[in-house]
Amino acid sequence: MLITRLRSAVFVLWGVLTVTPWGLTAVLISPFVSATRLYWFCIAWVHVLFWGARVFCGVTHRFTGAERLPVGQREAVILLAKHQSALETLALCALMPHPLAFVFKRELLFIPFFGWALGRLDMVHIDRRKRAEAFQKVAEQGRRLAAQGTWVIMFPEGTRIPRGQVGDYKTGGTRLAVATGVPVVPVACATARVMPPRRLLMQAGVYEVSVGAPISPEGHTPESLMHEVKTWIEAEMRRIDPEAYRAESAAAAPAGQLA
Repeated sequence: MLITRLRSAVFVLWGVLTVTPWGLTAVLISPFVSATRLYWFCIAWVHVLFWGARVFCGVTHRFTGAERLPVGQREAVILLAKHQSALETLALCALMPHPLAFVFKRELLFIPFFGWALGRLDMVHIDRRKRAEAFQKVAEQGRRLAAQGTWVIMFPEGTRIPRGQVGDYKTGGTRLAVATGVPVVPVACATARVMPPRRLLMQAGVYEVSVGAPISPEGHTPESLMHEVKTWIEAEMRRIDPEAYRAESAAAAPAGQLA
C-alpha cells in the first residue's frame, strides 16, 4: 500500500506539473484557434497524463466496441457512460476518435489551469442546484452541438458509484436524445479497478472501457430508452469486471452450485 501511495503521489505531481503550462497555453491560444483545434490540443495533455499513469503506476487499459461508433464527421451521438471515478472522464476523451462535449458541474471551472482550459472548450457547464434551468441549458446547447456533429457525453448516474454497485440512472441524457432525435451510445467503464471513487489513488492494473451499439430514440420515451441503456451497461459491467460482482453472483447461484 505504501508503494501504491508513493507511485500515486508521483502521478499526481506529474499531472500538476504538466497541466499548469498546458492549461495556461490553452487559455492564451483559445482566441486564435478553432474550437476543434483547441480541443485536440487539450486532449494531447490527456495522453501525456496517461503516459504518466502507465509509467509511474502501471495502469493500462483495454478498449472494446470501438467499431460500433459512427464514423461520419457530422453524425452526432449522445454517450451515456458508467461513472466510477475521475479516471473515465479523461479516459473517454483519450479513447474517442471524435470531439466530445461534456455536461459538467460549473464548480470544475474554478480549478486552476485545468478548469480555466475546460472553460474555453465548447462544452456545457450547469448549476446542479437549479435543475429546471440546468436541463433547459442542456437541451438548448445539446441541439446546437448535435447540429454541428459534436458528441455529447453524460453520466446518467450523476455521481461516482463504488465498484460493483448500481446508481440511480437519471433520464436527462435520454430526454435530450428524444428531444433531438440523436442516438444514444451506452458505455461501460470499469475504472474503479485501478482508481477508487473520490480518491487520487492509482493501483497497478488494467481498466476496461466497452462501447455498445447506438440506440435510436425513435419509438422510445426517455424512461424506456434509459431502461435499455441501463440494462446494457449493467450487464456489460458484469462481463468486463466480474470480480466486482462475485458476491452478487454467489447469492444468485443455486445452493448446489456453491457446494
